[in-house]
Amino acid sequence: MEVTQKSRNQFRYQNIAFVSLFLTAMIMLATLTNKYKVEMDWTATGRNTLSAATIELLKRIPGQVLITSYATDSELIPIRKKAGEMLDRYRKHKTDIEYVFIDPNTEPDLVRALGIQVDGELVIEYQGRREHVQHLTEENITNALHRLLRGGERKLIFLTGHGERQANGRANHDYGTFFNKLAGRGLQTISQALIEKPQVPADAAALVVASPQVKLLDGEVKLIRDYVKQGGNLLWIIDPGEPHGLDKLADDLGIEILPGLVIDRTTELLGISDPSFAIVAEYPAHPIIGNLTYLTIYPRACGLQKKGGDPARSEWDIARFLNSAPNSWVETGPLKGGLTFDKGDIKGPVSIGLALSREVKRGKDEKPIEQRIVVLCDGDFLSNTYLGNHGNQKMGENIINWVNHDDSFIDIPSRIAADKEINLSQGLAITIALLFLILLPLALLISGVMIWMKRRKQ
Repeated sequence: MEVTQKSRNQFRYQNIAFVSLFLTAMIMLATLTNKYKVEMDWTATGRNTLSAATIELLKRIPGQVLITSYATDSELIPIRKKAGEMLDRYRKHKTDIEYVFIDPNTEPDLVRALGIQVDGELVIEYQGRREHVQHLTEENITNALHRLLRGGERKLIFLTGHGERQANGRANHDYGTFFNKLAGRGLQTISQALIEKPQVPADAAALVVASPQVKLLDGEVKLIRDYVKQGGNLLWIIDPGEPHGLDKLADDLGIEILPGLVIDRTTELLGISDPSFAIVAEYPAHPIIGNLTYLTIYPRACGLQKKGGDPARSEWDIARFLNSAPNSWVETGPLKGGLTFDKGDIKGPVSIGLALSREVKRGKDEKPIEQRIVVLCDGDFLSNTYLGNHGNQKMGENIINWVNHDDSFIDIPSRIAADKEINLSQGLAITIALLFLILLPLALLISGVMIWMKRRKQ
């Protein structure tokens, strides 16, 4: 082909046209990428995509949801980045979810007022209610949204008139601090004396009998027993000593209250000199426990056990969800001098908390429902004095949620990344290390030297 001035100009124009079109295409593509976002999850288990159950729940939530992440603003601790990535997945399916970040170090008063316990804790607010999420998982966030969507107040009826601990009391032995923190979560506490209103309201989520100090009247005991027989949920908190007229209720439930106090010498490891403080650090699998990993402390606890007989014939499913340490025991004698396990004492571990459940029908044509009862042999662990100890508050929240049937939310299984772990035998690991850390670098070094020497000779 003969090269002329005309052909040169044609090639020049073609190049200019190509560059112009290419730049125009890049600018258009950049504009589209800023306006539209496309994500694809190619992981083996889809771990970066919300489950179908979560997406369906988001479609059923009307109105705005505000999420505040109390996470440290630090490049070394990527908590904010992880939270932002997780919350962006939710906002993709519900555009009116708004989230903000607050550094807890800059707002200590607000953090204290809201009861923020861990770095990265989420506070989700919806229609005047709020939920806390401490572990950043899809299951925890989705279930918190489910509780908020449920709406309405759950009513806890607190028995009064016998020196019980008060739900809103400020005394050291009362529960005001604990229940004030639950006030924004759709939970209402109502004090009621059965002598004045001799019936538990039909819309009550549960009845709470919190450590009465004097004996209940026979009529009051009958009202409580009838409430339980009819399928009512119950939280019964017991202090060591007399059951104050509730012996027959214990018989109905098939449980026995052990005399004496639980003694646990492991408390000395935490600097607690009083051996009547019991520590629970290991928990059995039970819905109340959930993902709780903190130890809990129970001052002056007593023991519980099932009554004798054939357990298979019991109508109650009784689970021991709080057990003292293996080296603990129930001291039946006076707490004097150096306490040791003696004849007559009850060897541990012993149960401090029991969870009872059974299927009941409240009407002939109604479907069976699960009745739930929790019996705790320690009333101090949720009191204003001891609530701040380790995981006491979280344990109390789990107990309240279970009794109220607030644990039956969306079950989202953990998504294990099958392509993130490589398990190597010791021999294979040594072989790979020798190959890539020693032999391959040595071979490259030798080949480089040989090439250099060969070129030098030339």
